[in-house]
Amino acid sequence: MMNKMQSVLSVVLGLMMLTLVGCADKAKTGEEMKGGQEGAMSSKESLDSEPIGIMEGRTSGPMVPLYFDFDSSAIRQDQMARMNGNADFLKSKSVSIRIEGNCDPRGTQEYNMALGERRALSAQKYLADKGVAKENMTTISYGAEQLLLQGHDELSWAQNRRADFVIVK
Repeated sequence: MMNKMQSVLSVVLGLMMLTLVGCADKAKTGEEMKGGQEGAMSSKESLDSEPIGIMEGRTSGPMVPLYFDFDSSAIRQDQMARMNGNADFLKSKSVSIRIEGNCDPRGTQEYNMALGERRALSAQKYLADKGVAKENMTTISYGAEQLLLQGHDELSWAQNRRADFVIVK
């Protein structure tokens, strides 16, 4: 009986020590957080930096993807400003890009591959018409093979119906 009581007492004492050690760390962390906040508030982050890397979809920044309507490769009116911005960037830089045509998962694999190719070619033609050198652009279709969103709703499907613009080295 005494052995059992000693075992229970040892376990309780061990739990109390762990609790106290955990609380002491939290108090210390709170003090450290106060100091960290003062430092963060006194420094300013520059907003002048040019965006780099991946921004939206799989498109290399500062370019943005081109979104399409269901079962269409026509460039929508509301996407013209995005494409004009991409064209301006590409004309000002000496880079090569790969235009990747993508689809939502509805439709057969063969149909989506063909639709993705039409979307990539449509984007390439638009950029070439805006003065981007055609030799700096290649196209590929991924169909529905590289989905960004896996959902089965209009929001997910709309995000997957796009052409991405990826800078290639």
